[in-house]
Amino acid sequence: QVQLVESGGGLVQAGGSLRLSCAASGTFLSIDAMGWHRQAPGKQRELVASITSGGSTNYADSVKGRFTISRDNAKNTVYLQMNSLKPEDTAVYYCNIVYWRAGTSIALGSWGQGTQVTVSS
Repeated sequence: QVQLVESGGGLVQAGGSLRLSCAASGTFLSIDAMGWHRQAPGKQRELVASITSGGSTNYADSVKGRFTISRDNAKNTVYLQMNSLKPEDTAVYYCNIVYWRAGTSIALGSWGQGTQVTVSS
C-alpha cells in the first residue's frame, strides 16, 4: 500500500505563487513517473505536469512557462512550483505516481487526496 500526502495548497491572488508538495510512503520498490493533475468544478480532471524517473518533464500547454515540476528521489517527493497564477488555475490539485512493487511485473498507480488551490482576481 502506498500513501500520498499533499500539502501547499491555499488561497492566493492572481499573479502570486504557490508550491505544492506530495510525499509518498509505504511499500514499494521504486517510483517511476510522478505527476500532478487538477480538477475544476464541472470539468474533467486534467494533467498539469509529469516527470519521469530520469527527470524528463511534460506540461499542459496552459501552464508552460509558469509551472515547474520537480522531484526529490531520496525523499520520494514531487513538487509543483506555480508562478504567475491565474483565476483559471483554481482547482483541486491531485498528485499521482506510478510505482513498482517487488515480485510483480505490473506497474501500479496511486493518487493523493487532493489539495485546493484558489486564485482570486
